[in-house]
Amino acid sequence: MGNVFGRKSRPSRVTEQDKAILQLKQQRDKLKQYQKRITLQLEKERRLAKQLLQDGKKEKALLLLKKKRYQDQLLEKTENQISNLERMVQDIEFMQIEMKVIEGLKVGNDCLKSMHEIMSIEDVERILDETQESTDYQRQIDEMLAGVLTQEDEDAVLAELEAITQEEDVALPEVPSEPIPEVSEAAKAEPERREAKSKPDRELLAA
Repeated sequence: MGNVFGRKSRPSRVTEQDKAILQLKQQRDKLKQYQKRITLQLEKERRLAKQLLQDGKKEKALLLLKKKRYQDQLLEKTENQISNLERMVQDIEFMQIEMKVIEGLKVGNDCLKSMHEIMSIEDVERILDETQESTDYQRQIDEMLAGVLTQEDEDAVLAELEAITQEEDVALPEVPSEPIPEVSEAAKAEPERREAKSKPDRELLAA
């Protein structure tokens, strides 16, 4: 229980400007309700004045129209007040937007200052100079290779490349390009005939 009651409440995100805008809108809404009620009342009194004139009660109708005229003036003032309240609400809301923009610009400026402290103008110029030097050097090499070498130089480069390739190759026996001739049936049977012919001579010697 102590933890529950001792818990710190989160800070409210509602600013004083938000509260002011809310109050102004509430006042505006009340004036609009009053304006609507007066408008209905004026229409009702106008119809009543017309009825009085029809009934021959001109004095009462005139008095009622004077009252209506006064209420018309109040209605006009109410309209002006509503316009002023709405304009004020718009001004405050626009000021809030401007404050957020200014806060964003402040954060951006602080970030830029931090970056400038990390890298000075001299460092940036040095890096740009080194990059330009590297680019110029590479361009000079490309131009030399593209325009200075003659055809004789190109042939010498190709010959050196061929020599290096031959040094790296391992010498292997050449593979015959002609197909191997097939052995005939008579040639295949010749060893068997020789074996059969020499077999009786070996048996005679053994006896």
